[in-house]
Amino acid sequence: MEQNQLKSKMSWSDFKLNSDGMVPVIVQDYKTDEVLMLAYMNEESYLTTLKLGKMTYWSRSRNELWTKGLTSGHVQYVKSLTIDCDNDTILAKVEQVGAACHTGNRTCFFTPLL
Repeated sequence: MEQNQLKSKMSWSDFKLNSDGMVPVIVQDYKTDEVLMLAYMNEESYLTTLKLGKMTYWSRSRNELWTKGLTSGHVQYVKSLTIDCDNDTILAKVEQVGAACHTGNRTCFFTPLL
C-alpha cells in the first residue's frame, strides 16, 4: 500500500514538547476507534511518518527511530493525525495490519486494573 507524502497543517515547532523533546501519540483504529497503543514521537519520527504514510515513533527503550511493523509486518497506515487543544498530544487514527502490541494482542490495553 503505497501512499504519497502527507502534509501537516502545523510545523513541529508549533507543538508543546515534553521534557524529553517528544509528543505522546494515542493510536486508534480508524474504523472502530479502539485505542491500540500509546507511543512517542520526536521531530524525526514525525517527519518520517509524514514521508512514509506509516506510523513511525521514537523508541525510548531502544533509543532509535521505529517504523511500526518494519520487523513484525504489523504496519500502521496513517488515516489521520489530530493535535489536542494544548498542542501537546497527537491522536493518530490508523489502519492497523495485524497486532498493535508487541505481545501479539490487537491492543496494548488488555490488562484490567479495576
